[in-house]
Amino acid sequence: MKTIAFLSLTLLLVSCSSKWSAEQNKALLNEAKDNFEELNTNQINQVKFSDRIELGKKLYFEKKLSANGTLSCNSCHNLDNYGVDNEPTSPGFDGTRGGRNSPTVYNSAIHLAQFWDGRAKDVEEQALGPLLNPIEHGLKDKKQTMKILADAGYKPLFKKAFKGYKYPFTFKNIGKAIGAFEKTLMTPTRFDDFLAGDTSILSSSEKRGLSKFIEVGCVNCHNGMGIGGETYQKLGLEVPYPTQDKGRFDVTKDEDDMHVFKVPSLRNVVKTYPYFHDGHVKSLTQAIKIMGKHQLNAKLTNREISDIKSFLGSLTAKELKY
Repeated sequence: MKTIAFLSLTLLLVSCSSKWSAEQNKALLNEAKDNFEELNTNQINQVKFSDRIELGKKLYFEKKLSANGTLSCNSCHNLDNYGVDNEPTSPGFDGTRGGRNSPTVYNSAIHLAQFWDGRAKDVEEQALGPLLNPIEHGLKDKKQTMKILADAGYKPLFKKAFKGYKYPFTFKNIGKAIGAFEKTLMTPTRFDDFLAGDTSILSSSEKRGLSKFIEVGCVNCHNGMGIGGETYQKLGLEVPYPTQDKGRFDVTKDEDDMHVFKVPSLRNVVKTYPYFHDGHVKSLTQAIKIMGKHQLNAKLTNREISDIKSFLGSLTAKELKY
């Protein structure tokens, strides 16, 4: 509590100045390190599994893996666009849309589970779900999927990627390959440089936003390496939130999971609009205001919202590599 009190004083002092003292920077850095972790980009041995990663990348962009040959993983999770399509909900192979927003695949491998309701335990399992979903890729079954890949000449690539496997060319190994590729999709940011000790890398506004983000309680859910993605939380924790989506309840059938969703990671959040499970909020400013009200029962000032938004900008990737 002493640190929080000091940060509040720091925020007050710095609000009238663009300069942060060494003592103020140190206090903010220590508090940040208590709540966040630098991004670990080594989620897979890229030398050992280079063939599997290469196959996964090819499969990720493969439009043949859809009912009419028009849709790939990249269609909804565009790697040149921070892993999203900026649509409220994404159109499937025939234009039909689902009920939930397509989250970014960047950094998703570090999440505790996949999908908004956590129904897939990891990126390997998640990669397979959309293929057989009738309103996403729309493939009939595993047999049709493997025939498509066999006809497209993929068998030798699977044999190479899964060397030593008795049965390398399997539906399950599609997920393993795509998952291996997705484990390389990590995006270090300026905030990671700050956590590493470079306190000059953030602007005064970004530092004020970080301080307020911690002080007001955003960090209770958005913490750790992903700045989210590590826990589940009820939407409308403090003030009821209007939604018909039952969230994780549809998976667990536990009443305690009604309207509970995986907390989204805030890495690249400035670029991954629109927001929330249904993608109905286009503005990050509005999203911050809504979260302050419904999750924290806090009425943030315009200045505080602006500063928090500024801080969130420091979570944008320095570059996109894949």
